[in-house]
Amino acid sequence: MRPFNIINRYIFRELLSPFIISLFFLTFVFLMTRIPKITNMVVNYNADISSIGLMIVYTLPRFLEFTIPMSVMISILLTFMRMAQDNEIVALKGAGASLYKLLPPVLVFCLSGVLLTMSITVFGVSWGKLSMKKKSIELARTSIDAALQARQFNSELEDVMIYIGHVDMKTKQLKHVFIEDRRAKGVVTISIAPKGKLIQSKDEKIYTIRLYKGEINQVNMDDNSVSSLGFGEYDINIDLASLSKATRKISKSLDEKSLVELIGFIKAGIKDKLVLSEALMELHEKFSIPFACLSLGMLAFPLGIQSASLRKSSGFTLGISFFLLYYILLAAGWSAGETGDYPPIIGMWLPNFIMGGVAIFFLIKNAKEEPVQLPKFLTTIIQTVKIMVSKKV
Repeated sequence: MRPFNIINRYIFRELLSPFIISLFFLTFVFLMTRIPKITNMVVNYNADISSIGLMIVYTLPRFLEFTIPMSVMISILLTFMRMAQDNEIVALKGAGASLYKLLPPVLVFCLSGVLLTMSITVFGVSWGKLSMKKKSIELARTSIDAALQARQFNSELEDVMIYIGHVDMKTKQLKHVFIEDRRAKGVVTISIAPKGKLIQSKDEKIYTIRLYKGEINQVNMDDNSVSSLGFGEYDINIDLASLSKATRKISKSLDEKSLVELIGFIKAGIKDKLVLSEALMELHEKFSIPFACLSLGMLAFPLGIQSASLRKSSGFTLGISFFLLYYILLAAGWSAGETGDYPPIIGMWLPNFIMGGVAIFFLIKNAKEEPVQLPKFLTTIIQTVKIMVSKKV
């Protein structure tokens, strides 16, 4: 029994290095997608280094939610590909170790990934998103530039929502401006203009948004009356000092709610079917994605071993293909579940069951030393894609 314990420890140690390397690399790649936004905030919004560092930390949980399962699968795949190519698997079989006896370290590794990812999805993701929202509001209330992001409805300012089609931060010129102002009690003022300009007064906390050749629509909430007025030039003053003192509680979206808050929200009774479906999707996602470590990791195990009988890198390509298939199924399940016509539990968990089923099938085939062959229709699709890519190249 002791030799197999030594083997199990050896395999587990071998899995750690590629996992750590993959996790750092993939997380870094994901973070690179945020570089343009971070650079924009440093250059245009005068955000300090500490704020940038915090915002990076707040985005990490959302990335780790996906990079941990990816890294678990890649590490298992690469480890057993190497062992298969170096004939270590053949040597273990010759020593009486069947593939099933090599499963314990893989299962422990996958379950460790499940627990790690679940801690991220249950606690980290909602915390990160809510903290990012609070930080964005804080930046917007210290510099209005942070609230003037193009092609976004920016509601960080208290009772003022701003949409701008284009912003030139150097000249402070604005295009296609829409401003909803609720600061006057019982009155909603909507200002629309094709052009505008941001003007800062001597008091650094007071800004003026000057609009040109636009229209004002004023709605009186008491009697529901509406009045409209055209203008050549109109100024909207925003005092950040008074807005920063606002104590209004920040509303949380579903993905910003903690697990306890989300369960309480669902149990409270939601009449809107679409909102209920979205809430259930968020709840199931917190647990289904962590279990991708198990389903994808168990799938990578036979694929890595099978690579010895395949062409070089074919096992890795096959593994990545199944990985992409999992997330395509997950995205399809989310889209279908949002409509309310598709059970959220199926939309979130079906990809895991499909990948897990394929993993068991491949494992049984490999244990019997039978070649694993893809269905003809899938082979045809892969060959067609390869031909198309080679023609373009």
